Amino acid sequence: MPRILYAIQGTGNGHLSRALDIVPLLEQHASRVDVLVSGPPADIRLPFAVKYRCHGMGFVFGKKGGINFVKTFWQLNSAAFLREIRQLPVTSYDLVISDFEPVSAWACQLRQVPCVGLSHQSAVLSDYAPRPRQEDLLGRAVLRHYAPTTAQVGFHFERYESGIHTPVIRRQVRELTPQNDGHYTVYLPAFDEPTLVRRLRYLSATTRWDVFSKHSQQESEQGLVRVRPVSGAAFTDSLARSAGVLCGAGFETPAEALYLGKKLLVIPMKNQYEQACNAAALARLGVPVVKGLQDKHLAGLDEWLQTGRPVPVQYPDETAAVISQLLLAHLPVAVR
Repeated sequence: MPRILYAIQGTGNGHLSRALDIVPLLEQHASRVDVLVSGPPADIRLPFAVKYRCHGMGFVFGKKGGINFVKTFWQLNSAAFLREIRQLPVTSYDLVISDFEPVSAWACQLRQVPCVGLSHQSAVLSDYAPRPRQEDLLGRAVLRHYAPTTAQVGFHFERYESGIHTPVIRRQVRELTPQNDGHYTVYLPAFDEPTLVRRLRYLSATTRWDVFSKHSQQESEQGLVRVRPVSGAAFTDSLARSAGVLCGAGFETPAEALYLGKKLLVIPMKNQYEQACNAAALARLGVPVVKGLQDKHLAGLDEWLQTGRPVPVQYPDETAAVISQLLLAHLPVAVR
């Protein structure tokens, strides 16, 4: 049986959430599955061993709606990144799979080892996937070369071509029974706690908000706004019981909200090309998109609160079939 290296980008929680379902499926087909995680410490606790923890090339969330480029620049360590690339033994594996993880991808490039991209970003880069009206050539180039791969299998909000599949909805979410307790779940990691509390309270004096903040270390309540540190279990529970979800234009959280039948509004991070593409794809589905939390954006938020409706989707559980097809296509015949 094959030896597989599965490498995960640890910035944000989406890649790790997907891994919760993918790693057990890989283990069914392999004699050994080694996991690599790069980037800053994650909010999700993984139920399997991580063999390699790398610094990688992550991004630091800002507090005003975008990426903190100063902190991102200073936390980059090119010498350490190059050392991680050189030291990662990719030739010891029959297959390397990268979920937008740069150390493994560039280590394979260096040694001319095939590397399969299994990620949302693989789908975003498709010529058939939606893009924002204002093209960002630099942003697209960064997305293409951040973790280069020799083959791609993608996940997106819709099937835009044969190599793109609907989202991996993790088992914990598929097993939920959605309810509506009246509150709105908020996950906007690019905004700080004071900004979120001030704007949400100004927006509505009668709405209960359940805010999960990467910038908060302990729970607090200010009026009808409850702020909590990011916790996978607590967030999933809040999501399942919410009336609606207000979040960034990432991938996994909007996909889970849609799957659970929640009305959804997204605010894409500033200067983040992938989220601009996601916002375009969600708008095509009928999900409202606003650009920020400034006064000029509040009318759109208020309209969503008053009249917003869930957008119906069909996201069947096909992850096992996707993994089987990937392994059949890319594993050497001798070890299948």
